[in-house]
Amino acid sequence: MQDFSHIGDRYCRRVIAKVEPLTRARALRGPFDYRLPESMAGVRVGSIVVVPFGRRRSVGVVVGLAEQSEVAAERLVEPISVMETDVPPDLIELGLRVAQEYVSTPARGLALVLPPGTGTGATSRTRSRRRLAATLTAAGQDAAADGAGLGPRQVAALQALREGPLAVAGLMEATGASHSTLRTLEGRGLVELAKAEERRRPEVRRVGAPSPAGRALTPAQNAALAEVLARLDAPEGSERRVLLHGVTGSGKTEVYLHAVAAVLERGLTAIVLVPEIGLTPQTASRFADRFGDTVAILHSGLSDGERYDEWLRLRRGQATVCVGPRSAVFAPLSDLGLIVIDEEHDPSYKQDGDPRYDARRVAELRAEASGAVLLAGSATPRPESWHRLDRISIPERVDGRPMPPVEILGMAPVESALHPTTRDALEQVRDQGGKAIVLLNRRGWSNFISCRGCARVWECPNCDVALVLHRAAGRVSCHHCGHSERVPERCPDCGSVSVARHGAGTERLEGELSQILDPLPVLRLDSDSGAGRGAGARILERFDALEAGVLVGTQMVAKGHDFPDVTLGVVIDADSTLRFPDFRAEERTFALVAQLAGRTGRGGSGGRVLVQALDAAAPCLAHASAHDAPGFLADELGRREALAYPPYADLVRVVCASPDGGPERRAIDSIVAAVRAGAPTGLTVSGPAALFRLKGRERAQALFRSRDRAEMVRQVRVAVEAAAADSGNRGVVFSVDVDPQ
Repeated sequence: MQDFSHIGDRYCRRVIAKVEPLTRARALRGPFDYRLPESMAGVRVGSIVVVPFGRRRSVGVVVGLAEQSEVAAERLVEPISVMETDVPPDLIELGLRVAQEYVSTPARGLALVLPPGTGTGATSRTRSRRRLAATLTAAGQDAAADGAGLGPRQVAALQALREGPLAVAGLMEATGASHSTLRTLEGRGLVELAKAEERRRPEVRRVGAPSPAGRALTPAQNAALAEVLARLDAPEGSERRVLLHGVTGSGKTEVYLHAVAAVLERGLTAIVLVPEIGLTPQTASRFADRFGDTVAILHSGLSDGERYDEWLRLRRGQATVCVGPRSAVFAPLSDLGLIVIDEEHDPSYKQDGDPRYDARRVAELRAEASGAVLLAGSATPRPESWHRLDRISIPERVDGRPMPPVEILGMAPVESALHPTTRDALEQVRDQGGKAIVLLNRRGWSNFISCRGCARVWECPNCDVALVLHRAAGRVSCHHCGHSERVPERCPDCGSVSVARHGAGTERLEGELSQILDPLPVLRLDSDSGAGRGAGARILERFDALEAGVLVGTQMVAKGHDFPDVTLGVVIDADSTLRFPDFRAEERTFALVAQLAGRTGRGGSGGRVLVQALDAAAPCLAHASAHDAPGFLADELGRREALAYPPYADLVRVVCASPDGGPERRAIDSIVAAVRAGAPTGLTVSGPAALFRLKGRERAQALFRSRDRAEMVRQVRVAVEAAAADSGNRGVVFSVDVDPQ
């Protein structure tokens, strides 16, 4: 394991800065030494500098300081400038640790912890916004009260400023005052005009049922909170990780809120992670209602300026609670006392791009380093968490209402997308003026289209996959690379105008339900309709505001939303995930059905859940219909232990890609050979094997499995770095996925 002990060093007349330039090159070996002039005596670990690097300028991060360099002093150059913000040393260490743990580069690991908008060029893309602001002086306070000798607009401006400083532009708009009016007031000593930072404030939307303050906790909630607080106050070195398993509607969020309040009372800070941006508005609003402006929000749906300002508030200590999806685990908070991982089962905590970190694992690393409590919560925990973490349980809903009954409907003899029982239940919702949520985990109109004359299937020119029909847009699109083209009017091969549509997605289901349930409103929430800033939150707001309606969507509709007036939940094609060659298929199917079931029956009207499946006897569906997470997890862990899958072994997946077929296979062969040569005991290799073409690149992969995680990761890192440095592999792209999802 690499030694990061130097990260905590402070400047003590050390004149050499060890800098990691933010470059994407995997074969590059840093850090590089730069000589610090007297004017940069304040540079320390975590400073962000602009440095000459080769023939260009680059942003770099100071990861260490030294009194001397192995390079001759006359050969060292100086940084060009230092940026206005820096990063806490503990986050520098975390970024480097993530790069190492997930077989990435130091630059890519450090990029995770930098201020939003830092970029890699010679200047920061995002900075604080400064606007001219007006502040009332003591003399202005008196003048605002009596107005003697002042004009009406001058008085209006002074009175508006009695509430506090205001941006000049907003003050002029509100009072009708002009610049000359304000300059006159400044000349008389009644106001002060100066440039000040203006916060770009994210909008916090209120979605779903509020979390009422002051409600007494149930005995089960109190017991869970007491266990968390006991770990918070336990001696150094105590086990501080805990899994909160509570059924849907059991009040886990209220436990989080009370735990955060206790942390703040102790002068500490907290991070609250949610799996997706779509859940951030609801969770953020609940925490903001409880803790006010001490809550900051971080997610990619904000503008660059909003993200930067929220990051800066956290860095300065002006905000002490951070809410957001996986990237919020890198929030620049000091004195961290608690990290909450809500819906910890959700695969969205895994990053798609390099480094392919898992925010749940990173949260463990950060909590361990800071001595914070890690509180993971879910109604459907991962087998890994169930196996590894101490558990506390909330077995009943907070209002004492029973879990909704779940009925599994076999679809083998049914040709329609809807089972007759499902159709009747939805029509009943319409007639009674109720609400329903319908889940189909496929977007678009049809899975693919084909020619009835010659059987041609329209495929992506960049990827070996069929194009999906999106009828409203009049396009067929690839869900991997984004390629899109107009819906064909005729077959280019045989000229036939008879084009068949196969399968159904959320767009088609929305259309069918709109006809069947007219005039009941039908809304759709998926990554198409929810694209764009705030679009998903607006759809959820509309559904929440409706007296009656149906929400159709992908797994986004099953993720933690709290709508007490939903009385029917429907899962279409529930066992489709079981048909994928993935050892997590049963886990995902169980979680999807159980989570959707948890969205129903939270109000006084009760509820029911209908699950359509081809294999109605699938064991994971039986466990989900019984709301039996412990039973499912016991079975699943037994199966995984027998097959040596996580948590009983760890996996690393390596993919090599090349524009031309051949180099990627040679590269993966060399990596497999190198890992096997130095393999730890018990390591097994699946592959090398070809993968389908993606984004114009031919691909090959290998999957490594071992019970010795650290040694396997080390061997893979050495092999991949050697392959990347080999000139014969120029043009090959290497992708390493530790703990692949």
